[in-house]
Amino acid sequence: MDELQRPGGELASRPLHFFWVVDCSGSMISDGKMGIVNNAIQECIPAMESEADNNPNAQLLVRALQFSTGASWITASPVPVESYGWEPLDAGGVTDMGKAFELLAAQLSIPPMPARALPPVIVLLSDGQPTDDYKKGLEKLKKLPWFKKSVKIAISIGRDADDDVLVEFTGNRELVLQANNPTALVKMIKWASTTASMVSAPSSKPVNVDDAPNVDGLAGSGDPFAPANNSAPLILDMSNIPNPDDFDEGAVW
Repeated sequence: MDELQRPGGELASRPLHFFWVVDCSGSMISDGKMGIVNNAIQECIPAMESEADNNPNAQLLVRALQFSTGASWITASPVPVESYGWEPLDAGGVTDMGKAFELLAAQLSIPPMPARALPPVIVLLSDGQPTDDYKKGLEKLKKLPWFKKSVKIAISIGRDADDDVLVEFTGNRELVLQANNPTALVKMIKWASTTASMVSAPSSKPVNVDDAPNVDGLAGSGDPFAPANNSAPLILDMSNIPNPDDFDEGAVW
């Protein structure tokens, strides 16, 4: 199988899109949750950059989406991790998670998602229950090949978070991480940002997507992760997820 090459034979990197999807509803004000999220994400960016340096076959691109009363992109276009800076978020309003899903769905279509990208990573943080029709937005996502292929992680903040909705999003209860106090929240954010962003590293060997078969409705060029391409499955190592029971410091949310 031919590998995708740059001129001169150097192995070409492929874009790996990383999405933060952050609940900024009014309940995130309590117990300083919003401030903890802002600080933790800001602090983990250097670690994400370091991990990206260890995977020369992928170009890590980051962007962020917030939802409260409505939803909006904080980072409208993907930014290389080495140039990315977190913009602190303020909390207020309700929990329009469905609006966030619809905005995310628009970015996971082809275009604008490039056909030769690695499976994206989506990290959703929420401390409450959706106040809009989240199922409508989620159904849009579930129809998209890139959402099906993506690594989906949810961080459940506090006892009021709707874990059933988060499981619907991830498709895997093990990937709904519990954060019921400040220490656990910081640990979960750091784990998700570094481990998940490099999930494609061991099997990210690019193929020429123009030679790959067309599956899952990927018009024009094929699916580089189809079985016919002999690509190894993307496996997220969940053995090192922090155990929320290990953190009993501070108030329990």
